[in-house]
Amino acid sequence: MNTALDILKQARDWIDSHGTMGWVASMILGFIFAGPLGLVILFYALGTGRMGKCKSRRHGRHRFHSTGNVAFDSYRDETLKRLEDEQSSFRKFMENLRAAKDKAEFDQFMDTREARGFDEADDVPPAPKRDSDFGALPNPA
Repeated sequence: MNTALDILKQARDWIDSHGTMGWVASMILGFIFAGPLGLVILFYALGTGRMGKCKSRRHGRHRFHSTGNVAFDSYRDETLKRLEDEQSSFRKFMENLRAAKDKAEFDQFMDTREARGFDEADDVPPAPKRDSDFGALPNPA
């Protein structure tokens, strides 16, 4: 007789034989038929490294194994380093561009505000009315 633990191990091995897509499919089916079961499968697959976890990845950069061709490995490493540098430079450029755009919009707002002659006192909204300001309700009698 198979125990429940043996059945679960067989199911795990069967899903493992189908790779990451097997875990994704079982998780989706778990969510469809029993929501908490889908969460259990998701946490198990992520926690045990069975789904989408690249063990060769460190600090966001792939660590590739040597192909045996030193020239190609060197070229690949240099190209990846160059692409990472270009990506970093582009991110900094976009941050500066957004900051310049925000500053220009703010300066335009301030110029428009000054042209209209707003004071600090004009910017304060009026106090909301209290229920007591509306007076007594008519007597329905």
